[in-house]
Amino acid sequence: MTPAPPSAALLGLFARTRPTRDGAALLRSALHARRLVLLKALLVRVRRHRAELGDGVEERFEAAWHLLERAERRAPAAVRDLLDYPTTGGWLAAALTAPPGPELDARLAHFDALALTAALRAGCALDLTVATPHGTLSLTGLGRLLTGADRVAVRTEGHHARITPEGAGPDRAVLLPRDLGDLGDLNGLNDLGDPRALNDPGEPGDPRELRDPDDPCGPGDPRGPRHPHPGRPADADPGRSPAAAPHWSPLLRLPGGAAVLDDLDPYRVPRGGIGTPPRTGVEAGPAGRAVWADHWRAALRLLDATDPGRAEEVRRLVRALVPVAHADRGTGPFGATLRAAPGAVLATLPDGPREMAEVLVHETQHTKLAAVHELVPLYTAGPATVHKVGWRTDARPIAGVLQGAYAHLALTDLWRRAARSSGLPAPWRTRAGQQFERFHHQVGRALSVLLESDELTNTGREFARHMRQHHARLGATPRALR
Repeated sequence: MTPAPPSAALLGLFARTRPTRDGAALLRSALHARRLVLLKALLVRVRRHRAELGDGVEERFEAAWHLLERAERRAPAAVRDLLDYPTTGGWLAAALTAPPGPELDARLAHFDALALTAALRAGCALDLTVATPHGTLSLTGLGRLLTGADRVAVRTEGHHARITPEGAGPDRAVLLPRDLGDLGDLNGLNDLGDPRALNDPGEPGDPRELRDPDDPCGPGDPRGPRHPHPGRPADADPGRSPAAAPHWSPLLRLPGGAAVLDDLDPYRVPRGGIGTPPRTGVEAGPAGRAVWADHWRAALRLLDATDPGRAEEVRRLVRALVPVAHADRGTGPFGATLRAAPGAVLATLPDGPREMAEVLVHETQHTKLAAVHELVPLYTAGPATVHKVGWRTDARPIAGVLQGAYAHLALTDLWRRAARSSGLPAPWRTRAGQQFERFHHQVGRALSVLLESDELTNTGREFARHMRQHHARLGATPRALR
């Protein structure tokens, strides 16, 4: 069911960029409704193009759908969380736009892994075989298993799921917790070695089958004792070379919240990269992950001290940090949010905590505004008119002007609070004051462009008026801030 559009009062609060609990709840509801619509659209597309699918593709998709439904009946909150995870949206976008034939077959192959992830998180009883194209099994929001085989058998045993590569003996099986629950539960799993290069998911997957028991998610399943080393190959020698055994790499749960550093999912960045010039996803590696985690922790502390509401909003809305490569030497910092994957912040590594805090606030506003526009359109497609804005060298369409003005309005709000607070570190206050002076005028000019445009809807024009009112308050005395 599509959520009701925001009330006029709530829309005014959104326009001011200020965080609210009601607003965050509405955004989460809108996101989930959108994901369900897209998932159903994919089901319709598969059935409509069944004659153009490869051998067994439709049957495997239907079996994965059946497993997803069973997992949802057992643990609806866990499955909802998985469906709302950013890279699920990235996969859906790719599958819905892939041309029928080998490319669509390859995209649909990922649904097996997604349904398996749902079943693992729900604690389902499993006895099935899953293809692992290129020897890779990606468990959305959890991590990646390099199997060294084209297929794996998955069978639950007590508290664990035993994953055995095709043709391998029991010494090469990997045990994962059967009831994964929260996405952060895998932080304690052993990483069996240095991550390998991410495999390209673009080639068609090999045939696989999903074999469901009569009731794979039925209640009352017996559970045995927990294995002392989850994520390690069962019966494996701890000193054995990682190359001789399957390799499990969990995502890193970032400190102080539920977000993860996702540098492994094949759908975290669109094929071909993002931005101009294009940036591709990169694996951070152990040392890089530590730096990202330190920046994240310090940035949240800085936001807590500057604007606790903004800090809490980041914790609620950011699900994943996705490292991307610098395009070329000499290019500046980069951050992006994909419309298909709200809640993921794609970024090059910021220089420090201050820059990380700004990236998080900036990209969170893009997630918010995109969701508001889905609920109540703020602009029309209109003619291909472009406009100059102060923070870009290229001219932007009206949608880009609105998105940029909105994000920078939130940043000027943050910078003003930082510059006028005596209890913050001096370098942060100095930077904030300089950035406020630089961008406050630029945002004002962009708001004038918006209010003069005939491409905004009536609601969009009212939204822009609220933005201008807040912008004016930011230029007044501190007493005007609320």
